[in-house]
Amino acid sequence: MAGVGHALLVIALAVALYGIGASLHGARSGRRAWVDSGRRAVYALAGVLTLAFALLEAAFLRSDFSFQVVASHSSTTTPAFYKATAIWSSQEGSLLLWVWLLSLWSSLVLFLARRAVREIAPYATAVLLGFATFFLGLLVFMENPFATLAVAPAEGVGLNPLLRHPAMMFHPPALYSGYTLFSIPFAFAVGALVANRLNAEWIHATRRFALAAWLFLGVGIVLGARWSYTELGWGGYWAWDPVENASLMPWLTGTAFIHSIMIQEKRGMLKTWNASLILATGTLAILGTFLVRSGILDSIHAFGASTLGVPFLILIATMVVGSIGLVLWRRDALRSEHRLDSLLSREAAFILQNVLLVAMCFVIFWGTFFPLISEAVTGSKSSVGPPWFDRYTTPVAFAIVALTGIGPLIPWRRATVRNLRRNLAVPLAAAAVALVALALVPGVLDEPKAWAFAGIVAFVVAGVAQELWRGTRARRVMAQEPAPMALVSLIRRNRRRYGGYIVHAGFAVLLLGVAISSSFERSKDVSMQPGDRTSIAGYDVRYVRATTRTGSEKIVFGAVLEVRKDGRHVATLTTTRGFYPSQDPSLGIVGRFFNGEAESEVGLRAGLGRDIWVVVAPDLLPLQRIIEEGDRTFAAAMRSVARDGADVDGEALQQLFALRDQAIAGVARRWVTRPWPADFRLIVSPMATWIWIGAIITLAGGAIALWPAPAGGRRKVTAAYAARLARDLARSSREAADVA
Repeated sequence: MAGVGHALLVIALAVALYGIGASLHGARSGRRAWVDSGRRAVYALAGVLTLAFALLEAAFLRSDFSFQVVASHSSTTTPAFYKATAIWSSQEGSLLLWVWLLSLWSSLVLFLARRAVREIAPYATAVLLGFATFFLGLLVFMENPFATLAVAPAEGVGLNPLLRHPAMMFHPPALYSGYTLFSIPFAFAVGALVANRLNAEWIHATRRFALAAWLFLGVGIVLGARWSYTELGWGGYWAWDPVENASLMPWLTGTAFIHSIMIQEKRGMLKTWNASLILATGTLAILGTFLVRSGILDSIHAFGASTLGVPFLILIATMVVGSIGLVLWRRDALRSEHRLDSLLSREAAFILQNVLLVAMCFVIFWGTFFPLISEAVTGSKSSVGPPWFDRYTTPVAFAIVALTGIGPLIPWRRATVRNLRRNLAVPLAAAAVALVALALVPGVLDEPKAWAFAGIVAFVVAGVAQELWRGTRARRVMAQEPAPMALVSLIRRNRRRYGGYIVHAGFAVLLLGVAISSSFERSKDVSMQPGDRTSIAGYDVRYVRATTRTGSEKIVFGAVLEVRKDGRHVATLTTTRGFYPSQDPSLGIVGRFFNGEAESEVGLRAGLGRDIWVVVAPDLLPLQRIIEEGDRTFAAAMRSVARDGADVDGEALQQLFALRDQAIAGVARRWVTRPWPADFRLIVSPMATWIWIGAIITLAGGAIALWPAPAGGRRKVTAAYAARLARDLARSSREAADVA
């Protein structure tokens, strides 16, 4: 079957090359048959890659260790759920996942746009197939996922313990979906530049895919943050890790693009900016893939290191040079049709927000690649840490959130004093009330960053609530619907607009959680043994007992802690540290468990007010003697069996395995029966849960905006109409029909 899989990849590469040639020939000659043939090549590519991916997935599920990639990333003891995810834990499998997702999304967009953007589509097809050709070339010639071993081992290495988390099923596919989806507006932008079709046509064809890319990338980022918070044991949800930054950068520029294209659609402005922005976003998406899989920068995602740096750098350089060349070539055709009428306008707010988003992306880019820049300039590699990122990104984040609240409240073209007073009065009052109320809370003014941010968030949420209320009120009068039904109808009829408002509110809540939790977090590292107590942020914490769990796959040391406040029971927390065996047999049957990988399970009491977080780090030094004794006993038994190998039977092997299990159980029992002090990290983090609540609201708003509006339901009920209707509910039916 391995040969069949590799043959499918070769066929896919040939199909991609044919599709490029057919699309370009059709575009240059004007022969639609060739253009259609190039489009069908994308469909065929999706079919072939689906078969190849299914074949490799089946090899993982049935533990076929004749496949090198399966033997290196799975085992018979790996649960089926994680066998299914192990395919993209590998270098080869992740590349196959990338190109497979690209083929699926490309097929979808070309099918939907088959009767539109006819001049642009062939060039876009060629670009998308060019990406596919690159990744297929890597798979065929450098990272063959169907490579086989001369002799299949009886057991595989297994999945990296840090990847044994439910998020593994969704986090990498979501990120890769985001990366590949951003390739679609990138390709159509290139097509528009080549074909000199630089109106909003290419934006209309790909706008929904850009929003889908933003949504998938956001889901991936949030899942990764939650994974870090509950699994890795460092107590944080964001560490400014290079691979984390790699996903955030295209998300930021993609956010800017989604906002700025509205200006081009409505006013014919920012053509150069929008083309440059999506070209940069597509390049950053490839850069993200590069950082995940190249190993060029030190990262907690070190399992993704490889030797693919040079091919990726060539691709990225080609994209950068080509993008700049295309924009310069079409600079005359990219001139705006209108100019900015006023600095007090929605266009101006969007432009400023775009500048800030790009500025934040640049800061993150500089900090991420500073080690390489430093090494190139000075010869020594140095890096910047989280405090550096926080120092420069925090004020920019403040301004961005403020603009998310101001922008929707300012009209297009030009704002009047009357309009500003009517739209800003309620949000400003809400912000003032929030600031005054929080100022009365002890200790809040000691953290001015969090205090100010709360005021901004109150402004944003109040502004969104005001727009929803005005629209709902208008809908109630116009359609004679109850308030809940009027709200639902309002959002259904203009999902892009009101979904965007919900995104703004959710994003503000998310960043409020970040600001409060980071400003008022209290942490403590302490050594305790059962019966010991400590205190943190007004909570009393007692180490109740040690726990353990053993098996052939891992040894787990755990601890149970009781949390009380003012004598009242608050929570019982259980935290564990799991040790997985190394594949090096020379380390001993017991010792190898403590020289392999390890993973933490966090004890967490989450609440709307605060999270109580704890993780244990057992000191292994007191176990050293018993580990060595167990290894010696088992080694002696192994030598005895080897000497009398001719007489070995099932019973002897069973006794040998029983001795192994006994040695492992003896180590684990020592942790429980005679526990020694263990190191704990305790964290009390106010409002951390609001990060996840805000993320859910944000992604829900994005999903609403992405979902197609019902037929006949695209006409808008505007906020301006709602305001007029509030002043005069007896307005004529003709006016109501005009707005409906």
